[in-house]
Amino acid sequence: MRKATPSLRERALGYLTRREYSRQELHRKLLPYAGEEDLDGLLDEFSKRGWISDARYVDQMVHARKGKYGSLKVAHELRAQGVAEELVDKAVTEVRKEELETARNLWRKKFGAQPDSREEWAKQARFLQSRGFGMDTIKAVLRGEPDDE
Repeated sequence: MRKATPSLRERALGYLTRREYSRQELHRKLLPYAGEEDLDGLLDEFSKRGWISDARYVDQMVHARKGKYGSLKVAHELRAQGVAEELVDKAVTEVRKEELETARNLWRKKFGAQPDSREEWAKQARFLQSRGFGMDTIKAVLRGEPDDE
């Protein structure tokens, strides 16, 4: 016996029971299953009920990413999910509070020793840059500068 195809509402609730989604991200996931008008109405209703919230999505994303990535990567991911710029700025501020310490911890875990050549410096810098850290933070970590906060 075939299982009935879930309604748009059931599908959306199924996604939301697993994790938080930004409005735009949920819109993209549900678009293949619905018309634009139906989907916008459903998402408006979910927003009014507090079932989707970009602010909550940002909090969850920051909590999950701040020990592993720098502010540049977090900001890029949030913008890609259609989060409002003021929420992105709030998230970046939150991540930057511990950014230098996060970069140091990641660097220590991966390398543990100051670079002894230009090639090694570049390799370590590329690693930190790929994790979303800015050049000021990277230079501070690779020079072994003390935390000045």
